[in-house]
Amino acid sequence: MIHPTAFIDERSQIEANVFIGPGAVVLGDTKIGEGSYIHNHATVGSNECVTVLGKNNTVFPGAVVGGVPQDLRYKGEKTELRIGDSNIFRECVTVNTGTKGFGGKTIIGSNNLVMAYCHIAHDCILGDHIVVANSTNFAGHVTVEDHVKVGGVCSFNQFVTLGEHSYIAGESSVNKDILPYTIARGNYAVSSVTNKIGLERAGFSQDEIKSIHKTIRSILKSDKVLEEVLKDLESFVETLENKQYVQKIIDFVKSSKRGLAK
Repeated sequence: MIHPTAFIDERSQIEANVFIGPGAVVLGDTKIGEGSYIHNHATVGSNECVTVLGKNNTVFPGAVVGGVPQDLRYKGEKTELRIGDSNIFRECVTVNTGTKGFGGKTIIGSNNLVMAYCHIAHDCILGDHIVVANSTNFAGHVTVEDHVKVGGVCSFNQFVTLGEHSYIAGESSVNKDILPYTIARGNYAVSSVTNKIGLERAGFSQDEIKSIHKTIRSILKSDKVLEEVLKDLESFVETLENKQYVQKIIDFVKSSKRGLAK
């Protein structure tokens, strides 16, 4: 399962049923989980850092997963990249490890698709079931919650958060936090509407979508200041049988550090 022209560092740990193709390189303190497929001329890990891939991950040719941070403050510390299960990293994707001053870890969950020529920088945190289209770039410290979909050729500033089930249209630049369950587009991107089609496809009920839409519309369209809107929403959420999605939006707004893209 390991091609004779592949290079495997003696410090690395390769689990059962892992395929490693011709010219592939596995460096440093790296673990590749069972059932993973490392295509020809891909690189996993680095001499300096720790890289851990779970089960059934696929890394396509030219990708570099676990490279050191592109940060001038990085001085060779043993930081980490930790990846869950069943992710796909297409051609020439780059994923960097974390930096010492911010916890030292880049974290990616499970069941994600990162298409060709994307970049995930140091200290990013990605959840599960995320799709990122070609040539999109995440600066350091970006958080992407579960079920987010990102179009091609997008750019994300440091420290922004993309709320769950949001959709970012192609060629957008994002410098503020994107509300959960919304569609955002533009340069700089703003959340404009509820991601109703995405929520329907994800199995949300019509009542859930209706309450989410009402909440988002209150935030995006109201003439009131945000503090007053939040007060109204806290009263609204108490009338709902299923509170979790509206409460998620309220909590997201309250915790936003970059401000909302609206």
